[in-house]
Amino acid sequence: MTTPSLPEVGRIAEDPDAFEEFYRAHLGMVRGFVARRVADPHLAADLIAEVFLAAIDSARGFRPERGSPAGWLTGIARNVVAAEFRRQARDRETTRRLSGRRHLDADSLTRLEERIDAERETRRLYDALASLPRRDRALMELVAVDGLSVTEAAAVVGVKPGTARVRLHRSRARVQSHLLPIQEVPS
Repeated sequence: MTTPSLPEVGRIAEDPDAFEEFYRAHLGMVRGFVARRVADPHLAADLIAEVFLAAIDSARGFRPERGSPAGWLTGIARNVVAAEFRRQARDRETTRRLSGRRHLDADSLTRLEERIDAERETRRLYDALASLPRRDRALMELVAVDGLSVTEAAAVVGVKPGTARVRLHRSRARVQSHLLPIQEVPS
């Protein structure tokens, strides 16, 4: 996932124009990542905003030798979404209090709902992925769903590329066996 000459990632924290260019270049990728994992369009909008805020906060820590800006931003998105799920599991009361978040305009809500609907089939894949160990599942999602290279995905989950390739091979076989339709045995 390469992007055409974007500004240096470290500048997005200081230069509004650089941030706007970075935001526009990566919004579709982040929106898709979140929409595949979240069914509530209001929560999806909040998480998308959190991803970019976290990117601004950590922009100075971006190291291009560890991967592309898209891979780095996907890692941030993964952490933001995982943190939200942990918050929900830990404290349902907090979720109820957050239900009063700002309202989206009709066009924004429609676009998010359309994106969520478009990603429904992907949720079938997530049911199959649920059988994998958490780290293998994350690796599989980053490569197969989010389009990162094996090397970039390995960096996001913190394993060597060779280890990632072996885990992906095994994980793909498990997922394929779960996605195959159940064949009836003649009686």
